[in-house]
Amino acid sequence: MTHNVSAQKFQALDACHLQIYQHLNALSDLLKQLELDSHAANCREQAKTIEAFFSGTSRQHHEDEEKNVFPTLLASTDAELVHTVKTLQQDHCWIEQNWLELGPMLRGIAQSEDWPDLAELKHYVEVFVSLCHDHITLEEALIYPKAKSMLAQELAERAKRQG
Repeated sequence: MTHNVSAQKFQALDACHLQIYQHLNALSDLLKQLELDSHAANCREQAKTIEAFFSGTSRQHHEDEEKNVFPTLLASTDAELVHTVKTLQQDHCWIEQNWLELGPMLRGIAQSEDWPDLAELKHYVEVFVSLCHDHITLEEALIYPKAKSMLAQELAERAKRQG
């Protein structure tokens, strides 16, 4: 079994989870600010920053997981593990679908457009934040530890063969 992911790659994935949490908090804060003053200049800048992160870095993070973490776990004989990974893959689809609605609203806010509906925005923000939190919790509780364990086992076996 060959892993396409290294210990350093896991550090990067873990660090990205922290960035995602920070941007989710910023998104929730932005929603509160918009409810108070939807035309505040700082809201535009914050919306731009959040939209750029979730349209770029966060999407790339999901692609990295799909390419480097999930394949080895999907090849496991552990049916529960395989089911969990498939659930996470479905989460990626749901997160993306929600983002396709939410992202343009944030771009609209960033560009001082008045079409984004605050009630609709609130709904999509709540769903997006919930999906992301649940998804990361499952990854960090089960998938990452299992993948890290499999990587450590492979590295130990390789060292034993070479040593």
